[in-house]
Amino acid sequence: MNLSITYRMRFVWLCLLPVLALFFNGCDTNKQAVTDPNHEVDVSHLHVGDTVTVTLDGLPTTVPPHEESIKEDGTITLDDIGAIKAAGKTMGELQRDIYNAYVPRFYIHLNVTVTSTSERVYYVQGEVGHPGEQLYHEGITVTRAIAAASDFTDFANRKNVVLTRVNGQRMIVNCDKVLAGDEVDPLVYPGDQVHVKRKLW
Repeated sequence: MNLSITYRMRFVWLCLLPVLALFFNGCDTNKQAVTDPNHEVDVSHLHVGDTVTVTLDGLPTTVPPHEESIKEDGTITLDDIGAIKAAGKTMGELQRDIYNAYVPRFYIHLNVTVTSTSERVYYVQGEVGHPGEQLYHEGITVTRAIAAASDFTDFANRKNVVLTRVNGQRMIVNCDKVLAGDEVDPLVYPGDQVHVKRKLW
């Protein structure tokens, strides 16, 4: 009787093991998606609100540059071709699409240049010397962003800094461990918010 129960228990565990493995793997995958500091972020692409300047050269008559902020629907509007999608594209991709829209339908020879004049920013709030908006530059990290905002105050909770992406993704950064070399210092991107909480004691 006891032997039969033992065999049954072994059978149940063997059936449960694949399910448990899938469950824990799923948990690990979800955790990675939340904590990966570079998950689904690409600053090389244009965004709604970015100001772009489109210059058309090589035409019989001079055409003044067209400057416009990308509208909420992700488009800009150009003479002759109308609305064209800009958000989500690199400037090179937008140049190519504008060229293809004009040539050969309207022009035979054309040079298209797209530049962005937007000043991209990020935000540092909470227990730092000078909270507020900061100009973005490539390679900025959480600890560097805090240093640029005149560093932590004496009341800052260095172990519980919140980094919030523009897509709503949040992660907790332990700056003490980062500075000790025990954790990765996450990159900060345009529109991100770094919030330094106050210590409870």
